[in-house]
Amino acid sequence: MRYLVWTLRLLVFVAVLMFALKNTEPVAVTFYNNYVIQSVPLIVVMLVTFVVGALFGLLLTLPAGLRRRREAMRLRRELERAQAAVNGAPTAAAVAPEVVAPMSPL
Repeated sequence: MRYLVWTLRLLVFVAVLMFALKNTEPVAVTFYNNYVIQSVPLIVVMLVTFVVGALFGLLLTLPAGLRRRREAMRLRRELERAQAAVNGAPTAAAVAPEVVAPMSPL
């Protein structure tokens, strides 16, 4: 399986390299307010666009990933409490504070 993954990576790299070598013509990039950058290689424009799109995609999936992680932690704590209740072990909330940290005399 590892060799298959590396073969696919190599094929994608070669395809992107061939694409990059064929798209080296300079282009003019126009922004808002008629701000123009002249003679930028087309592959640079395409790679920057790809990277910006990938970053936006990651930023869009970040909240859902954090939400799933919080939910998994909550469910893990709930499972530990349920297992402790089934096994008869006292939970942290059921133990008196004096047992955990005896009070010192004043």
